[in-house]
Amino acid sequence: QMQLVESGGGLVQPGGSLRLSCAASGLKFYTVGWYRQAPERQRELVADIAPGVGADYADFVQGRFAISRDNANDTVYLQMDKLKVEDTAVYYCAALIIPGFSYWGKGIQVTVSS
Repeated sequence: QMQLVESGGGLVQPGGSLRLSCAASGLKFYTVGWYRQAPERQRELVADIAPGVGADYADFVQGRFAISRDNANDTVYLQMDKLKVEDTAVYYCAALIIPGFSYWGKGIQVTVSS
């Protein structure tokens, strides 16, 4: 079983930046996605990155967020710049193990507010 641990969330003002981290042993072998869920909204994919392949982003974060991975440390990052109030959500990372099955982290709160 894989245990994913997210860190780096918190409170930031609009226009600010945060970097989220997702760490787990063996993460380097899998596609990893960052998702988010705002109150009363469905969970949505923010960005994902596959081993040896480029990243994909949701339209609403294009040009503001960047996903990357440090294989030596089995960590995936989500750099979030130019944050907006509407980016407020619980952010989750997930490792796609096989089609239809992923391990998920517990989530971390990101709040963008003045």
